[in-house]
Parts: sequence; structure tokens; C-alpha cells
Amino acid sequence: MGKVPLENAKEKKTEFSLVRVKSTWKRTRGTKDNMDRADCVSDAKIYESITEQGTSWTVVSPIVFTYKVTETHNLLDPCNDTLLLGQITDPQQVEDMRKSSKPLKRFIVVDQEVYKIYGSKLTEYLEANNVLYKILALPTTEENKSMDIALKIIEEVNNFSLDRRKEPIIAMGGGVCLDIVGLAASLYRRRTPYIRVPTTLLSYIDASVGAKTGVNFANCKNKLGAYVPPVAVFLDLSFIQTIPRRHISNGLAEMLKMALMKHRGLFELLEKHGLMLLDTKFQTDKSIDGHNRLQAASRATRLAITTMLEELAPNLWEDDLNRLVDFGHLISPALEMKVLPSLLHESGLLTEEEKQRIISCMVGLELPVWHEGFTMELIQKSLQDRLKHSGGLFRMPLPVGLGQADIFNDTSYETLHRAYEKWRDELSISHCTSSIRSVKL
Repeated sequence: MGKVPLENAKEKKTEFSLVRVKSTWKRTRGTKDNMDRADCVSDAKIYESITEQGTSWTVVSPIVFTYKVTETHNLLDPCNDTLLLGQITDPQQVEDMRKSSKPLKRFIVVDQEVYKIYGSKLTEYLEANNVLYKILALPTTEENKSMDIALKIIEEVNNFSLDRRKEPIIAMGGGVCLDIVGLAASLYRRRTPYIRVPTTLLSYIDASVGAKTGVNFANCKNKLGAYVPPVAVFLDLSFIQTIPRRHISNGLAEMLKMALMKHRGLFELLEKHGLMLLDTKFQTDKSIDGHNRLQAASRATRLAITTMLEELAPNLWEDDLNRLVDFGHLISPALEMKVLPSLLHESGLLTEEEKQRIISCMVGLELPVWHEGFTMELIQKSLQDRLKHSGGLFRMPLPVGLGQADIFNDTSYETLHRAYEKWRDELSISHCTSSIRSVKL
């Protein structure tokens, strides 16, 4: 048998800081004299450990990403240079670029359905601002969300010859488009900056403001991907006016989930104004009523984005698996919201009145409260998959009232089954017999 190393074997540990002197980095013990002579001190550290067995080095190198999420209006108005310069944080640099006679260069990937609507306006915008550009319109659907389409983007970017530090790739479309372009940008030359312009309500408040990128692989959703945020996100609600009504409902569902988890005020806003936001597609006019709509639309989107950023910013790489933003995604994003009110009531987390308010709000937002595909078999299978990917725990985020939430690992099968039966008995009947108005397209 080999020797067992002694726990108290002599070990020499040293912490080094990294300082830049002239054009080279050097490690230093971190004395004040050494720091004073340095041009720059890195946040990185090197920890050296010397034992009888040899030397090891532990590198701690903090990675900081800075990105802007900016609300704007009339993004494609030639007089608005946000799309071209909005990612730059130095005001003097912005002024210098505005005065420069050198044309800007941009590569834009646009969902092909978005291009049909806004292609001519985008082209006019780029030409009015003297931009050298390439527009790549692609069918960015869930079925096409693959490595092949990401590689096609990379190949086109390579042919266009971007300056990867100064000329960000621009993605315009829904969440699928933003995910694909983000992955392509993260792969090209190890990380090329990119900008997100969401054109659906769901991507406006969800996919656009986070760091995740990805494509589907091996019949699994987003199996390939990276955590690389955009340098900027530009939000313009006017894009929302051209999407189908049911897509507005999808976005409102995401708002409702964040409201239930984190913000009672947002829930009450959706309760009161949700149908109006759905009817008007978050658009306004110059009338008094239009001003009221603007206030409701702006407050709803800002609260949704703020609550989302609160959860994403401290956990951008998802090192912490206890994530409130997983609410509604444990079993099936398309089905889970329907049974949750019954589960929360059955678990004693919501009163009967709160449960009914949630269901009524869902109906008002034209969200289905029943689906025959939601079975106990689906629930069991999904929770088993959850255990595999979440460190052996369910990590089930659930509201403990309107606008408050916690993570639960002890929700029993019996509780789930009772909730499922209650949901099925109450809502499957009402779904078939009620006169809930049909969804307008």
C-alpha cells in the first residue's frame, strides 16, 4: 500500500496579487510599496501551495460582464442612433463617433418574419446613417434552432470581416433568434460582442435581458450553449404591435409568473389592466386614454424586467441552482402554470381567495387553465428529470402568497396528486362548459 499523506504535513501557502508595471504583469506579495509602483492592480489572485509532494497554483480570476438594457422609442428612426451607438458607455467616444466621417459597419441577423415587416425600414435606417451593412434574414424557429444555423451565421460573419471589438453583431427577433445569434457571437473568435433587439413581448422581458445563449441538440432543448450576455439590449415596445394576440398572452404569462413570485403590485396591475394591455398590444396614442395606457404598459414591462434582473444579475452563470425564475419550468412551461394554483392552495401556500384571483387573472389574460396533456405521468417523469439536473433535489420555486416565494424540496407525491385531482375536477369541467371568450388572433 502507498503512503497515506499526513494531514499536518508541512505546507507553505502564499497569496500573490497581480500588478502591471509598464507592459508586463508580475505577481507580488501585495505590499503597499509594490502596489504604489504598479500601473494597474488586477482583481485576480494566485495562491501558491508548496508541499513535499510538489507545488500547486490556484487561480482566482473574477470575470465581470457589463451590459446595458435600454428602453427607447422609434429605434429604427434614422434620427435615433441608439441601435448604432447605444452600447457605448463613454460619452466622449459617442461624440467622437458621431463626428467621424468613417462609416460604421454592422452585421444584422433578423428573423425572416420580422424582416418581412421591418426589412425595408431597417435598410432605410442603415443607409441614412451611412452604415456598411449585411442583413441576414433566417427562419429562427424552435424547429430550426440548431448548430447548423449558428454555424451559418458564423460563416457569414467571417465573410463580412467584422472588427470584433468595435463592431457588434445585432440580433433582431424573438427569443429563439436572440439565443442562436448569442451563441454564434460567443463562438466566433472566442467572444464577439452582440446586441439584442427583442421583437416579441416574451423575449422583451425574458430572453433579452439575461446571459444565456443556446441551440437544441440531441432532441434536447438548449443542450448546447454558453453564458455570454450581450453588450446591450435595446427595448422598443412598438415592435410588439405586429405580433399575434396569442403571443402577447405568452408574454403576459411570463409577467404573471414573475408577479406571483416577486411583486404583488405587478400582479394587481395585471389583474386590473391585463386585458387592456392585451387588447392594445402595449401601444398608446396621444389621447388622455392613451396616456393612461402608456403608464400601465411602461410600469408593467419595467416591473417585469426589474424583477427578472434582480434574479439574474447575482446568478448569471446559474451557479446557485435555487432559482426563482425556474417557476413554471419544472414540468413543462406550456402546461405547468395551469395546475399551479391548485398545487399552491393544496399545499397551504395560498388562500382560496388568492387561488381564485390567480385563475381569474389567467382567464383575463386569455391563458388556458386546462390542458388534457397534463397528466400525473408527465408530472412524475418531469420531477425525476428535475432530480437528475438539480443536484438530487426538486428545488421547486413556489409562491407563499401573492408576490412572495420560496424554494421547496419536500413537496410530497401525495400533495401533488391531490392538487392534480382538484385541478382536474374543478377546471376541466369549467373549461368545457364556461363561456370564456375565444382568443382573437
